[in-house]
Amino acid sequence: MKPKSKRLNMHAHTYMWVHKRSTLDRNQKGYAMAKLRIAVIISSTRDTRFGPVAAEWIAGIAREREELDIEVVDLRDYDLPFFNEKMTNRILPSEDPRAIAWQKKIGDFDGYIVAMAEYNRSLTGAMKNAFDQAYLEWNRKPIGFVGYGSVGGAFAIQNARVIAVELQMVPVRAAVHIGGGEYVKVVHQRQPMTEIEPAILPSANDLLDEITWWGHATKAARSEG
Repeated sequence: MKPKSKRLNMHAHTYMWVHKRSTLDRNQKGYAMAKLRIAVIISSTRDTRFGPVAAEWIAGIAREREELDIEVVDLRDYDLPFFNEKMTNRILPSEDPRAIAWQKKIGDFDGYIVAMAEYNRSLTGAMKNAFDQAYLEWNRKPIGFVGYGSVGGAFAIQNARVIAVELQMVPVRAAVHIGGGEYVKVVHQRQPMTEIEPAILPSANDLLDEITWWGHATKAARSEG
């Protein structure tokens, strides 16, 4: 008997994945049975930061979804030193108790949304350091972004997505970008986030949809080993 061709094997693999995904979609109608813990991380630590406003806004919208358990995580609450371990904790356990406390905190979540400030066309040093202080705890979990700045935090988010891939995370496609006139309204004119919701709420809902789907998919995969 002739062995099956690589193309047939590929098609069979694709079919199995599509079938598994559709099964997950159907099963996720019972979200309440498998609530996802999602951290909304404030990436900036400076005194005059806008991050808490963006974080609480997306957290409030996310809390309307029964399938999500949301916690805002502020980097200012964690006295993280600059990374100074012998190795990433993928290779050697960390020694600094502050790094270990951070790893324990973020390891408790099924996914992440970062309120992403953009400094000089990149993410903040505080957020990069927070990424670097862990490895295993980030693995195989989804991450999304609510960016803000002159171009909606686009460069910072792009940088962060590359880092997330290296940490074996799943950076979702949808993101919220608060830029241009909306950025001026909420940051410079101090208008409430509700004033710009018509422009950014569709993106926020897409982001939460993707975080939820990938959160369930990756959680199921982790539980299977």
